[in-house]
Amino acid sequence: LFLGNGPSGICLSYLLSGYVPYFKRESLHPHSILQRKLEEAPDVSILDQDLEYLSEGLEGRSHSPMALLFDTLLRPDTDFGGTTESVLTWWHEPSRAIPHLVLGKNPPGGAWHSIEGSVITLSRGEWMGLPDLPFKDWLRQKRRGLRNDRATAEDIAQYYQYYVVAKGLQKNFRCGTVVTSVRKVTVESISNHAQKDLQQGSDSLWNFTEENMEIFKVDGYFKNAEGDKEPFSIYAQNVVLATGTYDRPTWLRVKGENLSYVHHQLSALEEAVKDGSISIMSDPVLIVGAGLTAADAILFAHYCNIPVIHAFRRRVNDPGLIFNQLPKMMYPEYHKVHQMMKEQTAACSGPYESYISLPEHHVLSFGKDKKCILQDKNGYQKVYKISMALVLTGSNPNLSFLPNNGIDLAMDCDQPVNPKRNPIDVDPFTYECTQEKGLYALGPLAGDNFVRFVQGGALAVASSLLKKANKNPP
Repeated sequence: LFLGNGPSGICLSYLLSGYVPYFKRESLHPHSILQRKLEEAPDVSILDQDLEYLSEGLEGRSHSPMALLFDTLLRPDTDFGGTTESVLTWWHEPSRAIPHLVLGKNPPGGAWHSIEGSVITLSRGEWMGLPDLPFKDWLRQKRRGLRNDRATAEDIAQYYQYYVVAKGLQKNFRCGTVVTSVRKVTVESISNHAQKDLQQGSDSLWNFTEENMEIFKVDGYFKNAEGDKEPFSIYAQNVVLATGTYDRPTWLRVKGENLSYVHHQLSALEEAVKDGSISIMSDPVLIVGAGLTAADAILFAHYCNIPVIHAFRRRVNDPGLIFNQLPKMMYPEYHKVHQMMKEQTAACSGPYESYISLPEHHVLSFGKDKKCILQDKNGYQKVYKISMALVLTGSNPNLSFLPNNGIDLAMDCDQPVNPKRNPIDVDPFTYECTQEKGLYALGPLAGDNFVRFVQGGALAVASSLLKKANKNPP
């Protein structure tokens, strides 16, 4: 059972539906040591090989050996601007399929359906693709090209939906579902009726004869066409967490942050412009944050001639600032925002109208009269009259359905799960949680934050589940 139907869940569903990757005999991988390893057992699928051995010595833009392995098999020299084809060939072997369900609130594609469609992806378009159906090929069918090698969020969301249908995975997906609880129970504690359902649904893969054996009970509800909530309970021996991190925006925890004019999502600004409540004549919109979502909000406001006050904690030349890590040629719009942040401070006016940058500032409070108090690094306070505030300082996963919000599963089990600072602690070659056997974590929850790298985790989970189910050939 997978919780989450974004790219991680879709990729894993593909691998568990009997689609098996093999090394393409005539292909040549630019990494000579990996090529030699792949040639050692060309008749053995990648899923059945020693993944730790294959991934040894690989280097790249991820810390995960499995992410690097699957990425380099799918896109061998992409980091060097090359276009070498994948060295994998895919065979459909239905006898090796493992029955599974993929639960998600949105249509297949997950949080990509919640992002404003015109937003351009940070990653190159080809890196957004899933196995055996390159994103560029799909885009070509629509007679479209990539802008600066990048795609829009709307294209990505449509591609993921298309992929599920094209690969015949729809039967595994249950959209419009919300999971409220995941708990371990003993087989003995569940009703005979549920035990029968469990054994029939398991395709005789698992042995449920031990009464004291523990399995997962997953509770939640499904929203029907009338909008009513229909509760469900599902029992599974293995559960995969792939819910991403888009669910719960980070709050500043300052006075007045719960007032109606303070928002935590970019869509609030888009809606306010659409319905006319914010316009060129309004008081400035305060945007808090120095990441890409804050930059998207600034670009949107700039395009609509909406005045902006932009407050952020870092220095503009801080090497940790995302803008200082992006190539200017590939990301011209983000470079423009960074330029505005540097040149248009309150102290010195620059060429950009209706925009003020406040580096090294933080919010002290929001008032009912729409006045916001900001403080700079020297302790000086300033009051600004604003029409709206957007706090865009990142987001955290919502793991309220797990005991103790999943904190016990994290690398540091005294702190909440955070994709960048404190991901779930998983085995690097199976992605099974070290603290809870049978529970797996994929994608940002396990520290893999880009679509191109979440797929390696799916390969690891599929390999592990095939071994457990004894579906590996001799």
